[in-house]
Order: sequence, then C-alpha cells, then structure tokens
Amino acid sequence: MKKAVPVIVAMVLILVIGAVTLGSMLVEKYSYSKERVNLAEYYGLPETGADGWTAVYLQDERLEMLAPMRDGKCYFPMDMVHEYFNDTFYADRGEGLLLYALPEEVARVALGSSVEERESGSQDLGYVIAYEEGGQVYVAADYVRRYSNMELQYAQCHVQVYTQWGMSTVATVARDTAVRVKGGIKSEILWDVPGGSQVKVLEQMETWSKVRTQDGYIGYVENKLLQEMTEVQDIPVTDYVEPVYSSIRLPGKVSMAWHSIGGVGGNDTLESMVAGTRGMNVIAPTWFSLSDNEGNFQSFASSSYVERAHGMGLQVWGVLDDFNYNNVNHAGINDFQILSSTTIRGRLISNIVQEALNLNLDGINIDFEKVTAECSDHYAQFIRELSIACRKTGLILSFDNYVPYNFNDHYRRDVQGKVADYVIIMGYDEHWHGSGEPGSVASIGYVSGGIDRTLEQVPREKVINALPFYTILWTIDGATVTDEYLLLSNTKDYLQRIGVEASWDEETSQLYAEWQSGSRTHKLWAETEESIQVKLNVMQNREIAGVAVWQISYGTPAVWELINAYVNAP
Repeated sequence: MKKAVPVIVAMVLILVIGAVTLGSMLVEKYSYSKERVNLAEYYGLPETGADGWTAVYLQDERLEMLAPMRDGKCYFPMDMVHEYFNDTFYADRGEGLLLYALPEEVARVALGSSVEERESGSQDLGYVIAYEEGGQVYVAADYVRRYSNMELQYAQCHVQVYTQWGMSTVATVARDTAVRVKGGIKSEILWDVPGGSQVKVLEQMETWSKVRTQDGYIGYVENKLLQEMTEVQDIPVTDYVEPVYSSIRLPGKVSMAWHSIGGVGGNDTLESMVAGTRGMNVIAPTWFSLSDNEGNFQSFASSSYVERAHGMGLQVWGVLDDFNYNNVNHAGINDFQILSSTTIRGRLISNIVQEALNLNLDGINIDFEKVTAECSDHYAQFIRELSIACRKTGLILSFDNYVPYNFNDHYRRDVQGKVADYVIIMGYDEHWHGSGEPGSVASIGYVSGGIDRTLEQVPREKVINALPFYTILWTIDGATVTDEYLLLSNTKDYLQRIGVEASWDEETSQLYAEWQSGSRTHKLWAETEESIQVKLNVMQNREIAGVAVWQISYGTPAVWELINAYVNAP
C-alpha cells in the first residue's frame, strides 16, 4: 500500500496539471481579449508635433487623405474640400486669399487670418480660417461646414463627416461592451460603449455586426448584445440654407443670332442684317475681345447700335471673346494669367459690366474658346464672380460652350448651369476648318448628343443650342486635305452651278454630295433648310430654352421662317 501512494500522488498531480492546462487553454480560447489598439497607429497618423493629424471619414468610409489639426480645429486640404465637400471654395495662392462666391457677394479671407470680409460686413470667427503650407491650402473644417450641407463630428484621432442622409438601422447595446477592430473576441479593442447607448448598424453578419458608435467610432460588436433593432430616418443638418441663384428669363424661347463685327464700321450693317430675319429676339454683336493680360479688352461697341436694335424689339447681348484680338495682333493673350489673378479677374469683370451698363446692353455673352484644363478652377471662379456682378445690375449672362465631351469638362457647365442665365451649346465644329478630317460640321447625332449631355448638368430652361448657317466643302488630293466654307445661303446654288446632285443622308440628316475633279475628290455634308428643320425638331422635343445661329448673315428667308415657327411653337 505504501508503495502505491507515490504512484497515486503522481497520477493526481498529472490529472491536476492536465486539468489546469486544459482550463487555461479553455480560458485562453473563450476569454475576451483586453488588448487595446493604438488609435494613432490604427488611423495611420504620423508622429508629429503637439497638434498632429487626423483621419477623415465621409459617411462611413475612410478617405485616403489625412487632415492636420491645429488648436483643436481640423483643417481639410483644398483638394479634399473640392473632391468631397464643396468645390465653390477658391484659393488664390498668389494673392494669399480664400474666396467663397455667394449669390450676391464674395466672402474673402486672407490666408492665416480669422476674419471673413464681405461687402455686407466683416466677422472675426475666432480661429484661423485657412492657411497655406507646403504648397497646399488648408481650410478649417468648421468653415467648410459654414457653407456646406454637412454634419461634422470630432473624435479622438479622426473626424466624421456626413453629407447624405437616408434610412439607417439602429440598435441598443444591452450592456457595457467593447467595440473591436474586427469581428472576434480576440480582436483588439477600438472603443468602449456603455450599456443602453444606441449604435448604427452598418453591416450584420452571423455573430458580429459592424457598427458606428454615437461618438463616431466604427468597429464590431456581438449580435447578442444588440437589442431593439429598428429602421429610423437619419436627421439631416437643419441649420444649412441652400443658396438661391436668381436668373433672368426671356418670355418664351430665345432666338439669338451672332453678328460678326470686325470694326466699328460693322455697326452700320445692323439694319441690312436684321432685314431678312424672322422670329429673332436677341442680337449678339462680337464687340469685345481680350487685348492684354491685365483685364482690358478691345471694343467696337456703339450706343447707337443698341438704340436702333432696341427700336426693332431686339435685346442686345454684347460678346466678349478671348481670341479675335489675339488672332489679329498675336498679343499672347493667356486666359490662365488673366483669370488666376483675383485682382486682374476683378478688373476684367468690373470693366465689362461697366461698359455694358454705359451702353445700355441687355446682357453679356462670354465666348472664351481658349480655356485650358489647368485654368478650370479659375474659369469657374470667373463665372461665379461675373454672375454676381450681372445679377446685381440686371444684366443677362450667357456662356458659349463646345459640344460637351470629357476632354472639355473644364469649361464647368455645372457651374454655368447653377449661376448663369443661359448656357449656349455651339452645336457645330464636329469637323472643323483646318482639321484635315473630312466630315459633317453638325450631324444630327452630334447635335442631339450635345444637347443631352448638356442637360445632365444644366436645367433645360437655360439651354440654348446654336446652329451653323454654314458647311465645309472638303477636297482630298492624295494625302492632302483642304477645305473651304460654303454658306447655307449659297450651298444649293453652288451645287446646281457645278452640276452635282446631292442626296439625303439618313445618318447625318444632311444632304451629301461627292464628286471627282481630276485627281481630287470633293465631299460635302450640306446644311440646308431640311437639315436645320431636323435639328429644330430635336430641340423642340428636348424643350430647351431656344436657338442661336452662327451667324446672322449666312441664312436664307426660308430658314428664318423655320426658326420663327420653332420660336412660336408651344
């Protein structure tokens, strides 16, 4: 018996050790981790000075860009502001300014200042509104919120932003628990939530759910701890008021013709140009052209012309372009240099508006055709600031645009559609003089597609489609392609004179002719009264604001009758 005691003791010890080991394993397997995540590392924040950086969440998704913190305020990089929150903010780094265009005035802030200046008064907001560092402008998140429909919530190491609201699933947490980085009891603790608090359920899985806490942390909680799950309507921001941009509308459809004037003597042709028209209510003389990079322009304007046009029942919209003076004088006009300077841009706006008022013009038509992609933000600011000046003085403001494609999005039709009175599509130049590629100037697919894409960004009551009263005769001689203009008023006579018969082309909805002359092949997609009628039918179907034509002297009595019928159609 005595010999058996050690054996029994050893067996007991083995059993105890086994039980302890098993118990430890079970505890290890089923116990909840108490390890907490390092929040700075989790949010990818660099080790910096006292203020540091913060992560930014939009809706419930983290943005790639970080934002600096200064004196307890978050500052969004301007790139982030434009891409996600509000692209109306405009930074002029050269003059050290942050601008925000409102319907009636511009809010102006000197970078590094806490003071916002407006024509209606100034206000010290008590924090630095914006500053520049390392080639980037940063804007206080609170200031962005001041002009944006957004909810802003500060949390440790990140900022939560909401710009959209809908239906959400919410639940009550049954007891105090941890929100974990991942779904699992061994995952690190991200944040703690007290029992009885509500969480927003973002994604529900078999045993865990992805949630957002009331203080803005997104992680995972066990489903068994979520009670009273229900669908609720998010509460949107209530203190934001959407700006209202008033617009001037002509009664009925707009029927505008550009009047090409290359000198003051051209003003004497007004009566002869108008004599053959029908249904026109706006004439747009090409009077003004940028003449230097300081905000000045050449002018062929005549107050007598305006008086005579008004006597004919016509409105006069003076045209300002960025190419005519430069084409003649090779002056090195640079839209970027003009528009990227707040001082020069302001001078140009002040000058053209004052000239329009002095002449008693009804409106201003902007025909900038040399705007580059790098100039996009500056052109957008020019659009906004000019609209303010025109709105305050009662001038109708319109902008001319190429048929929209991705490569000319920088003309900012979206901004034009919001703040201008009319947005004009130059519905031609599908193939253009000097392009070296024979084809239609304005096929029906090109025209209808241009209208439809414009309507994606501009209200239909602001859209005007411009028609070409001309076509291009193409000549192909081997590898050489040359071209010359024909006018709508003489195209049929030209074909009849050379003995060529054109036939209707369904694809372009134009008359098409092709003939040989020695080694040369001639091709013509002709604009005629028939092709114009097809375009007018599309425009009527789209219920847009009206028609414009380039240009007044190229038409025929028959085509003006078509335009008159279009303008007066219900």
